[in-house]
Amino acid sequence: MTQDEDATPPAAPADADGARGGDIVARHRLVTRLWHGTNAFSVFVMLMSGLMIFNAHPHLYWGQYGANFDHSWLDILPGRVRVGPWTIPTPGVLGVQAGGRIVAFPPLVTIPSHYDLASARQWHFAFAWLLVVPGLLFGAWGFAARHFQRDLAPSAAELKPAHLLHDIGRHVRLRFPTGAAARRYNILQKLAYLTVLFVLLPGVALTGLTMSPAMDAAWPWLLHLFGGRPSARSIHFLCAFGLALFILVHLVMVVLAGPINEIRSMITGRYRLPKEKGE
Repeated sequence: MTQDEDATPPAAPADADGARGGDIVARHRLVTRLWHGTNAFSVFVMLMSGLMIFNAHPHLYWGQYGANFDHSWLDILPGRVRVGPWTIPTPGVLGVQAGGRIVAFPPLVTIPSHYDLASARQWHFAFAWLLVVPGLLFGAWGFAARHFQRDLAPSAAELKPAHLLHDIGRHVRLRFPTGAAARRYNILQKLAYLTVLFVLLPGVALTGLTMSPAMDAAWPWLLHLFGGRPSARSIHFLCAFGLALFILVHLVMVVLAGPINEIRSMITGRYRLPKEKGE
C-alpha cells in the first residue's frame, strides 16, 4: 500500500488471484475465527469480573509493598480519581454509591453486578483458563502456519514515518482500504494486533500469575521480573485497560468499515472487497 490511495484510479488493481472490489473472497481462516470468538467472550468476562475484584481495594502501588498505609499512585475515591498528583472528577461514573457502599466501578460493568469478591474471583479464574489455553494453541498455530510472519509482520517500508503518517491520516479521514488492498491488514492493524498478541495478553497472564502466592513459590522469577506483587497488580490493571481500549477502538472501526461485511467475514470467513470509486 505504498501508492497514493487519495488519487482515485479508474479501476482497483486485482489481487494475485484476480479478485477486485465487489468480489467475495476468503479472509479469515477457521482457526482465527474460532479463537476470535472464544477470546472475545473470555476477555469480556475477565474484564468485568476483574473490575469487581478491583472494587475490593481500589488503589494501585509500585514496588514490593501495597496496603492501606502505603503510598499509592492511583486511587478511585468517591466521585473522583487520583493519578499521581492529578485529581479527575468522575461523579456518577467512577467511585459511585451502589448497594449501600461506595464502589470504584458501577454494577453495570462488573460481574457479578452486586458486590461479591468471592464470586468475582471464581468467574475470573475459571475464564482465565479459557483465555490462556486457546491463546497458547492459537500462538503455536500462528507461528507454525506462518500466519504471524506472513500476515502480521510489518515490512520495513510500512514502518517508515511517511507511511505511518499516511495511514493515520487516511484513518482520521475515514478513508479505508478498498479493492484488493482491503484483503490485507494495514500497518495500523498490524501494530495493534501485534501489541495485543505479544504484549497485552501475555502481560495480563504473567502478572496474574505473579499475584498468586503459590505461583510465586513455584516461579519466584516472576516477582523479580515485575518488581513485586503490587507492581504486578498495577501492570495487570494497565494491560487490562489497554485491552479495553483496543476493544472500544476495534468495535468503532468495525461499525465505520461496514459492520455486516466485517462480522460476516469473522463468522463465515467470506468477505466482500469494498469497491473503489469508479468501479
